[in-house]
Order: sequence, then C-alpha cells, then structure tokens
Amino acid sequence: MKVSRVILLVFFGMCITFSAMAQNISELREQKDKTRQEIEYTNWLLNKTGESSKASLNQLSLLNEQITLRNKLITEYNEQINLLQQSISENEFLISIMSEDLEKIRDDYAQLIRQAQRKSGDSNTLIFLMSSKSFNQAYKRLLYIRQMTQHRQKQSEQIDAIRSVLLVKSEELSHTRHELQDIVQQQMQEFSQLQNEQNRQSATYNQLQNRQRELTQHLRSQQRIEQRLENEIQRLIEEEARRALEIARTPEFEILSEDFEKNKGRFPWPTRHGVITDKFGEHAHPVMKNIIIRNNGIDITTRPDEKARAIFQGTVSRVFAIPGGNTAVIIRHGEFITVYSNLK
Repeated sequence: MKVSRVILLVFFGMCITFSAMAQNISELREQKDKTRQEIEYTNWLLNKTGESSKASLNQLSLLNEQITLRNKLITEYNEQINLLQQSISENEFLISIMSEDLEKIRDDYAQLIRQAQRKSGDSNTLIFLMSSKSFNQAYKRLLYIRQMTQHRQKQSEQIDAIRSVLLVKSEELSHTRHELQDIVQQQMQEFSQLQNEQNRQSATYNQLQNRQRELTQHLRSQQRIEQRLENEIQRLIEEEARRALEIARTPEFEILSEDFEKNKGRFPWPTRHGVITDKFGEHAHPVMKNIIIRNNGIDITTRPDEKARAIFQGTVSRVFAIPGGNTAVIIRHGEFITVYSNLK
C-alpha cells in the first residue's frame, strides 16, 4: 500500500506542474500569434510604401520595427522550446517511475494470485476455517480471507489505473515531441526571415545614404511644416489658456482634468492599428549622422483609411489646416489638450 501512496503523491505533484506548464505554453502561443499578426501588419505597410524619400525613410523605420518584432518572436519561440523540453523531461521521469512501480505491483499481485491458487476452492477455504482451534481464530481467518480478496482487487484496480495514466502520458509525450520538432523548424524559418529583413534593411539604408541631398531637402521641408504646425498649436494653446481663465471651473471640468492626469501612461492608441515609426523626444536621424530630430509627439504609420480617435473624453476645441501637413484637430480634456495632425 505504501507504493500506491507514493504513486498518488508523485502523480498529484506532476499534475500541478503540468497544469501550470500547459498554461504557460498556452499563453506563449497567444503571445506568438499576436507578435506574428503585428509582423504581418508591418509587412503589409512595407509593401504599400512608395519610392519617395519620405516613403523610404518610413520604410526604414518599418523595417527596424519589423526586425524588433521578429527578434521578439524568436525569443518567444525559445521560451516555448524550453517549456516543451521541460515538459518532455518531466513526462519521461513520470513514465519511468510509474513503470517501475507498475512492475512492483504486478510482482506483488502475481505472488498473491499464486498464494490464492494454492488455497483456491471452496473446500480449501472451508477446511482452513474449520481447522481453527477456536471461534475467535476462525473469525480472524475469515477476516484475513476477506482482506486478501480486497487487497487483490485494489491491486488489480491500481494496475489498470497506472496503465491508463501511462497510456495518456505516453501519448502526451509523443505529441509534445512532435510539437517541439515543429516549433524548432518554425523558429529556423523565422531566423531565415530575420536575415532577409536585415539584408533589406541594410540595402534601404545604403540607398538612403546615397540620397543625402534629397533627404536633406525633405528634412528641411518637413521641419518647416512641423514648425508651422508647432507655431499654430502654440498660438491656439495660448488662446485656449486665455479662454480657460474665462471658463468657469465647474466640478465636471475639475473631474475631467483629474481623470486625465490619473490616466497618463495608460491612454489607448489614437488608431486601432498602426506602427510607431518616430518616437517622442530628441533622437538621432536614422540615416544622416550628427542630425538630431525633435518630435513633440509620436508618428504612427497606418492604413490610409484608418480612423483617428480621441485618446480620452473631451471636447473638440479647434480644427485647422496646415499647408503640407493636412488637417489638425485639438481636443480639450479639462486643463489638458491633445493634438492630432496629418489627418484627412
């Protein structure tokens, strides 16, 4: 009976481990699918970019993002491979110890059967009981016979149960090994894709290096547009500030300002889909050395027909056009404002 308890405890412990591992593997699969969708979307955007200097710069940014996502996907493959290898090792260990215990129980069961065969038959059982020296001894012998019968039955059930578990675990082991082979093969394909993207990135970078004059002209033009946009935004902000002094600071105004402040860092994207191709703040130009770009927002590359959305509850304060920069919208959120530009 001690053997069966050990099996029960070990198997229960393994079940907990396998359950947690299965959950981790499932989460990794979902994360991989999400990363792969982001890669496919970025690739779609890459195929839609043109040959102009602006599009080529954007293409380089998209390639950089795609390479980052591809490396992330490869890392997720590594994590899944490690979990699958761990699952295989633990399954092999469980199958090993259960096989050993099954063999021990089979030996014990065989020995009990041999003993039962030597004492088999109703006449032998009756002689065994009738040869008792007292009623108390006969009663104890009867209990012994019943216990031996029950013990054989339990061992038979244990053998059947362990066989069933071993069959399930063997099938799981085979499935996990096949899955591991598939994952390793898929990861190798991702490495191949990564190499292609890095080659494309290098080629795009070299092409842009050879178009320094065009890039410089584009940068100056873009800076003039952004400066006009910045000046207009600053002018409107000053107007909004003067208006804010005249606006009654109602409880609703205060609540909206407070809610906006609390949600900083947790705002949703202003588009359902898209890729950040220029980040906030000062950073080096992706091609031209010693050129620092200053961005007061973030640039999101998305589909031409994508809808722009306000990131927080508020009121449209201004809608205006900037030559070369399409339409811009200012939305007030109590004390705060957000600006959305290059809209159509």
